[in-house]
Amino acid sequence: MKDPYETLGVNSSATDKEIREAFKKLARKFHPDLHPNEKAAEEKFKDISAANDLLKDKEKRRRFDAGEIDASGAERPQERFYRDFADGPAYASHAAQDGFASNEDLEEFLARAFAGGGRRSQDRSRARGQDVSYVLPVGFLEAANGAVRSITLSKGKTLQVTIPEGAEDRQMLRLKGQGNPGFGGGPAGDAYVELHIEPHPFFLRKDDNIHVEVPVTLKEAVLGARIVLPTINGPVTMTIPKGSNTGKALRLRDKGIRNLKTGQLGHQLVTLKVVLPSVMEPELVAFLETWQPKNPDNPREGMLE
Repeated sequence: MKDPYETLGVNSSATDKEIREAFKKLARKFHPDLHPNEKAAEEKFKDISAANDLLKDKEKRRRFDAGEIDASGAERPQERFYRDFADGPAYASHAAQDGFASNEDLEEFLARAFAGGGRRSQDRSRARGQDVSYVLPVGFLEAANGAVRSITLSKGKTLQVTIPEGAEDRQMLRLKGQGNPGFGGGPAGDAYVELHIEPHPFFLRKDDNIHVEVPVTLKEAVLGARIVLPTINGPVTMTIPKGSNTGKALRLRDKGIRNLKTGQLGHQLVTLKVVLPSVMEPELVAFLETWQPKNPDNPREGMLE
């Protein structure tokens, strides 16, 4: 296997955070669901997943850096064993110098001392199971408020996936030990679930804030009103000031997305849009035909300069 640092494109002195960020960036780039039927992308995704599994484990990373295990996590074989010296001229003298009556006694001692070699060979045959990846479409409000969804794995196994409140589009969730089974008693791989947040008909997320355009009638805009409008947590009542116009922005505090790191809530930013009645009222038409504003405005002023 390739060097895990080289696979993730980081230095051997990289911090845990730098390794996590490098993995996330590459995982999004080479995710198999984004490259269907592309064997190279699939193999690349496997390589970066394996490299990340090794380097994110502090003990495995230490042992790899010390040369005790290779990039696959397997024990590195000893370079030389006592039998390499058995035919050398110094072998017989070692027996006497170390207090053994004969070479046979030394042979028996060393055989017992290295009896664990067979077990180590068996350990090398143990291999971690392959990671698996899935794409989970998630509704906008499910991502905003958190939810629990079920996914069915390739072999019919069903898992419950907890979608955190404030989940972001393309966010990757890791289900430890829910991948393919290991070999020779090795641990199972992990399952990676990439969230694809579906768009909402009128809510738009920007950072932790929710933006929404709310239509109001001409009467509500001119005279002001108390209106009911939607939020990601349900309907609320808001006051429309007198003389509001299209484009006026209002804010509903703490009605946005909860930040995953700080726990603070964003806001809902409301932009008003004045709409005329779908069926024009004769009284309104008659009034406007005779109305002479005292302070006439030209809304297109400056457009033709």
